[in-house]
Amino acid sequence: MYNILVVDDDKEIVGAIEIYLKKEGYNILKAYNGNQALEKVKENEIHLIILDIMMPEKDGIETLEEIRKDKSIPVILLSAKSEDYDKIGGLNSGADDYITKPFNPLELIARVNSNLRRYVSLGSLENKDSKKTYKTGELIINDETKKVIVEGKEVKLTATEYNILKFLLENKGKVYSIPEIYENVWKEEGFGAENIIAVHIRHIREKIEINPKDPKYLKVIWGVGYKIENDFGDEGGNHQLE
Repeated sequence: MYNILVVDDDKEIVGAIEIYLKKEGYNILKAYNGNQALEKVKENEIHLIILDIMMPEKDGIETLEEIRKDKSIPVILLSAKSEDYDKIGGLNSGADDYITKPFNPLELIARVNSNLRRYVSLGSLENKDSKKTYKTGELIINDETKKVIVEGKEVKLTATEYNILKFLLENKGKVYSIPEIYENVWKEEGFGAENIIAVHIRHIREKIEINPKDPKYLKVIWGVGYKIENDFGDEGGNHQLE
């Protein structure tokens, strides 16, 4: 059973989310401010967090930044704000997804399920049966250990960043539009996904590129989409690491 931490200073919202997600078989932990949330994360194995932005004592963004110092747990931000800059701000702080209040319970459940699937596929939980390795140049993903190596050094990605990079590296040389990337990684229709994908792509570049403004590996094809470069003389797409 997966543990989901729900954090909101509105106890009625926390209670409602608890009802929805318990029906899906999830175990729910509750917190009503950022400090309580950080304590729950320290004391329990958490598989996903639903985190409100506007809270007393320590707001959601500050809490998220603390969590991201050493945790790759999927985080879905919850806020009454709907403007793009609020969504981008949350994603820039390390969020995996964003839901605006008032939310549709079915949408919330779908987002939770989707983010947990990506977290499981990252190998942070039990799913570690894949032995494929993907490589282009000095960029390597070992999908058994879930390690990303660039120029001989390991880099740390969130679950969402890993799955975007893995998808593009599996299909290196091919250009994918933003909706196509979203649909393949999130397993949902990619309407309105431009900001989400753009922010995650920027984060990936900051971690894998020596110069993110002049990327070697993760290229944009203006007006079309993104691709992982395949001009490094690699033979084939997948290899086994010894």
